[in-house]
Amino acid sequence: MQLNINGTTHDVDVEPDTPLLWVIREELGLTGTKYGCGIAQCGACTVLVDGYPTRSCVTPTDSVLDAEITTIETVEETETGRKVVAAWVENQVPQCGYCQSGQVLTATSLLNDTPNPSEDDIAGAMVNLCRCGTYNKIRDAVRSASEA
Repeated sequence: MQLNINGTTHDVDVEPDTPLLWVIREELGLTGTKYGCGIAQCGACTVLVDGYPTRSCVTPTDSVLDAEITTIETVEETETGRKVVAAWVENQVPQCGYCQSGQVLTATSLLNDTPNPSEDDIAGAMVNLCRCGTYNKIRDAVRSASEA
């Protein structure tokens, strides 16, 4: 199978129903995408599939063969991604950092679709879990990135 991940075509030899997360981490060595819950609830495994946040822990590899997949490793190659990462640093969002790759990708997708999100837009999009409870800082960083 061939996957387009971070702008590069990768040949992978896995079962069609292998979760995308395991292909990204184990086959390709891109470890910024994290395993959290395994049931698509926490969002630590979030990647962008054709620009939209997708829980890779439950996404079968064969379902994204024709898609453009973006992981945290290349998020800063876009203007929006750079703004989000800069806002994350400026607002000192991470504590443990485990969920942050999924949070940053979700925020990037939000701002690509809605450059000036309302508080409701932010609350509706930023649903990934953060065990450290940095939700206020996450909201502030999304707002900062939208104003940058």
